[in-house]
Amino acid sequence: MPQVTLTVNGKAATVEVEGRTLLVELLREKLGLTGTHVGCDTSQCGACVVHVDGNSVKACTMLAVQADGSSITTIEGLAKADGTLHPMQEMFREHHALQCGFCTPGMVMAAVDLVAKNPQGLTEEQIRHGLEGNLCRCTGYHNIVKAISAAQPLMHAKAAE
Repeated sequence: MPQVTLTVNGKAATVEVEGRTLLVELLREKLGLTGTHVGCDTSQCGACVVHVDGNSVKACTMLAVQADGSSITTIEGLAKADGTLHPMQEMFREHHALQCGFCTPGMVMAAVDLVAKNPQGLTEEQIRHGLEGNLCRCTGYHNIVKAISAAQPLMHAKAAE
């Protein structure tokens, strides 16, 4: 079986996997990082979004062996070691941008990447368009968009530090 070596949430990991193992399976089953959810198994819902080398990726669409040598950030890796939430997580909490919470990890990860890649700021329409690959069956997206809008200046101020 092939070995995959990667850095996950700042920690090195080497794991034996079958060639057909998906990144989401490696994260959940081999590394115990169950914050990355499996919602559809068809790349439609976005519940499994993680960052691979700084880019949003649906972890159900990537083989674990493709991530060999990469740096992965999951929802568990966003908050600081002392438990302080990432600004996006805090704004999701503050703006009640979740209900059942199933889509939330993937939604937060996609939103962090979206805001980071658009330092000029995003309009509501741009945020909605940027989240098209992430489905929420509960909220209607209104509070999600509010949370992302509110997180933008916090993230950009943090990045400027």
